[in-house]
Amino acid sequence: MQSYELKYGCNPNQTPARIYMRNGNLPINILNGRAGYINLLDAMNAWQLVKELKEATGLASAASFKHVSPAGAAVATPLNDTEKQMYFAHDNEYSDISTAYIRARGADRVSSYGDFVALSDECDEQTARYVFNEVSDGIIAPSYSDKALEILKNKRKGGYLVICVDKDYEPPKTETRDIFGVTFEQAHNDIKITPLLLNNIVTRNKQIPPESELDLIVAQIALKYTQSNSVCYSKRGQTIGIGAGQQSRIHCTRLAGEKSDIWRLRSHPSILSLRFLPTAKRYDRDNTIDAVIRGDEYIFNEWQSLLYEKPDRMTDDDKINWRKGSSDVSLSSDAFFPFGDNIERAYRSGVKYVAQPGGSIRDDNVIDTCDKYGIVMAFTSVRLFHH
Repeated sequence: MQSYELKYGCNPNQTPARIYMRNGNLPINILNGRAGYINLLDAMNAWQLVKELKEATGLASAASFKHVSPAGAAVATPLNDTEKQMYFAHDNEYSDISTAYIRARGADRVSSYGDFVALSDECDEQTARYVFNEVSDGIIAPSYSDKALEILKNKRKGGYLVICVDKDYEPPKTETRDIFGVTFEQAHNDIKITPLLLNNIVTRNKQIPPESELDLIVAQIALKYTQSNSVCYSKRGQTIGIGAGQQSRIHCTRLAGEKSDIWRLRSHPSILSLRFLPTAKRYDRDNTIDAVIRGDEYIFNEWQSLLYEKPDRMTDDDKINWRKGSSDVSLSSDAFFPFGDNIERAYRSGVKYVAQPGGSIRDDNVIDTCDKYGIVMAFTSVRLFHH
């Protein structure tokens, strides 16, 4: 297939719309549903992310994409009992690829509502069953088991978008795009994210343990496919907070830090003990948990339709004390931190390891701020802007 007609472009009024290859066939095959423009932007970016993450780590990888940025990305590290409860993962055992997606979806479950799923490995029955129970627009993977495909084809009244990608396809070295009738051309961003990028440690503390090195690699590769400016917090082989598309880097750091704090607070005993009515869907539960954490007044007035009992309010002290238990968090930035205020904010969310390109005229201030808190920081010298 050399060309594919889309439902419409970015918006319903933007028709006709299509994707096509100037030479050869498309590297994807639509197995179910009909794709839109944004669906395929998410699919193409998400597939590149998980493919690269698998190549860099050797672990099954997954991403949950929304509006051309990851809401979450992860590799297959085992789920503990608390994480299973946080992510609505109730089975005793999970395959590697299903574990990776459960983590990716669990990074920011509110933002993942209506996501596009990307898997580095074949979609198996277990992963398909988990995806089936989530609100999602589509999935891209290199292959599907027969049972997984049967399950996914029954999602969204038969309209769920299922894409099979050629795992061996490599894009041209040069890429182009048209904006306002003008063609832009640049080299494809084929920079490889490896542990070698973490060798230039500029702080007094210079030890990065293997598990945190993995977290930094996950964050760096996630940022490579996140709309800039962007900052990513990561822990346990997954992103836990991404700040994307902000004009100010400190706003990225604050946004990602707030999301990482919410991820941490989802494990608070008062949240884990919320007793939902059987009729409450997963998205109802996610929104309720988010509202309880934020202290939104409406949930304390309207809880009867979702919960068996009125939730307890979390005080500011409750939140601060629980967040203090978060440690060894990793943080990556797609470009240099211009001031130490980013580190000050990151420290409040348990950040211990940082990777960033360096190159600010205030690098000394950023390094001094890290040293004040015993934070390890590596200068990668690699900018990861993505637009």
